[in-house]
Amino acid sequence: MKRKLLAALLASAMVVTSFAGCGGSKDTADTSSDAASDKGDAAEEKESEAVADDAGEATEAADAGAGAESSGSYTDYSGGFPEQVTIQIPVYDRSFEGWDVTNNYYTNWVQSEFGDKYNIKVEYVAINRTNEVQDYMQLIAAGTAPDIIMHYDMPQAVNYWNEGAMQELDLDEIAYYAPTYYEKLKDTIAKYGQLDGSNAFFFAEREAIYYNWITLIRQDWLDKVGAEMPTNLDELNAVAAKWKEAGLGTLGDQLKNKSFTFEYPFMTSCLDESDLYLDLNVAPLTWAASKDYLKNLNKQVNEGLMDPEFYLNEDDAAWKADFVSGKCGTYSFYINSSTDAISSLLANDPDAKVAAMNPGAGSPDGKNYYYEYPPYGMVMGINSNSTPEERAAVWMLLDWMIQPDNLFYLQNGVEGENYTLSADGIAEPVADFAGESKLSQNNNKDYWCLVQEVADYGDEEKNFKANLKTLAPAGYEQLIQDNYDYYKANDNGVVSPIFTTTVESSAEYAADLTALWLEAYVDLATCKPDEFDSKYEEYSKEYLEAGYQEILDEKQSLIDEGKCIKE
Repeated sequence: MKRKLLAALLASAMVVTSFAGCGGSKDTADTSSDAASDKGDAAEEKESEAVADDAGEATEAADAGAGAESSGSYTDYSGGFPEQVTIQIPVYDRSFEGWDVTNNYYTNWVQSEFGDKYNIKVEYVAINRTNEVQDYMQLIAAGTAPDIIMHYDMPQAVNYWNEGAMQELDLDEIAYYAPTYYEKLKDTIAKYGQLDGSNAFFFAEREAIYYNWITLIRQDWLDKVGAEMPTNLDELNAVAAKWKEAGLGTLGDQLKNKSFTFEYPFMTSCLDESDLYLDLNVAPLTWAASKDYLKNLNKQVNEGLMDPEFYLNEDDAAWKADFVSGKCGTYSFYINSSTDAISSLLANDPDAKVAAMNPGAGSPDGKNYYYEYPPYGMVMGINSNSTPEERAAVWMLLDWMIQPDNLFYLQNGVEGENYTLSADGIAEPVADFAGESKLSQNNNKDYWCLVQEVADYGDEEKNFKANLKTLAPAGYEQLIQDNYDYYKANDNGVVSPIFTTTVESSAEYAADLTALWLEAYVDLATCKPDEFDSKYEEYSKEYLEAGYQEILDEKQSLIDEGKCIKE
């Protein structure tokens, strides 16, 4: 079974690798527009438009109809486009049962309230959240990617830029068509949006919170074995040993195949090296923190504290299935009021009780080291094949969406149906609302994440009051309170450096190294304990020779040259 899975994992990684070579240069990406079925025969025209100067574009657009007026270098579309413009907007498909991410109450509302007003057709393109990079690379290679290409993490956004999938931005154009949006984000765009001297990215705003990332632990299992809430790794492993002895279940986990932060709780002895090794895009296999993480995982597997086939959980849904079925007693995820993790668990075991696990329980010294978010949310670029009119329509959508009333509606729904408004202006969700305007299971975030990462009332105390309602299912507000208290008492966020130039070796080797990481990671987690050290040395040597040493050397040079931001 393990060999079959490893083969499948490697094959999947190689699919991403092969697509990573399809974009090549910007010229290749532009040529790929010939394959765009949704853009049709206009692809060739787009290429010529993309190189036209702004004044020429404005004149042509103005001549197209009376609905647009020229204003300086840009065309005023506040009265609507003379000919309908279609924009394609990505939305994560998280496989919520009964939810069509591209056609629902809110996509229709965006069309009726925004699109129809400006003669813009807003089409949503579903991107599988688990396989998003593979989805995007396939769309990019085929020339059918949406007008916005986005990712939560900077390294992958840089990869898309390197593939020639994104076009350089005109910041004055953003300011013209999206004045409210640009005023809020201009400093962030100026500081973090440049790559190799070009304006590459725009962002969603972020007022970071961390207590929405939670690990549920079976409180009833703790009670059955007479255990207290674990506060460090030794205590957590001792709890898992008691669960095993009582025949209850194991700790839960899933495959670590992207957005690598697994090593954070083990950084105590090597924090001074974090600038070099922390990298969401490439697993730091050879770092001491990774070795400690893998050695503990090997212990957990060999002692029966962890399911020896944990790596079959390739995504969050698989881990959640283990948790709700009672196979494991821990589950980590971004919680929200509409989650079905707790209700599904109770359907299977009405006597089940859950608590928020102390995040220090994952660390040898109990310190809650975690990935500290950069001061921006979603990292976005504009498709290389998007026309000036499509760009303008995208900026107009962002400006419309960031208006307080529109954003509040997307985040909360219909007053009196989805929520009631408290005296201090907080939207309090109506429990179990199932009407037409029901929000998605993550409170519609996959739509409004284009402009804001976390719903913000402009005040921390007010935000927390709101999050008690929006993050926790009715009756489980204590989970949020406890998690908030844990983070306040044990706050050890670690910032990763953001490079202001392309790390060329990372772009070249990341996909191959991920394939090698998966092989090493699963083998090291499941091998016999007396084989671990020798296997780790062998894999580390192979990893360095496969390109990781070049990445470390290049990053160190860039750090020495001051070509990274860390704050």
